[in-house]
Amino acid sequence: MPGEFEVHKEESQWRRDLSPLAYRVLRRRATEPPFVNEHCRRRDAGVYRCAGCGEPLFDSDAKFDSGHGWPSFHSPTTEQCIVTRSDRELGTERTEVLCARCGGHLGHVFRDGPKPTGLRY
Repeated sequence: MPGEFEVHKEESQWRRDLSPLAYRVLRRRATEPPFVNEHCRRRDAGVYRCAGCGEPLFDSDAKFDSGHGWPSFHSPTTEQCIVTRSDRELGTERTEVLCARCGGHLGHVFRDGPKPTGLRY
């Protein structure tokens, strides 16, 4: 990933700047436990930003309750704020979603979301 993204930091700096869980998710592609993220329960208006670099990623108008235990959105704020790539790590084809500015792992996108896109980020 180095060289691909605008924001570059040494791993030691990422560790200092992020909570241990955010570091594991954003930099090591871990999955946080379901139903523990404070943003699952949030209903206020606003923009959800990358924890690594502050890039605006998802608007609260695109948020919905998927019942899966993680904050879910039907579309990003802009198509340019994210990048996707193929992920075959679990032996099946999935689409990983990354912050376009810092390369932070945001999870995966699935085709079981609501209208208007039918997607779940």
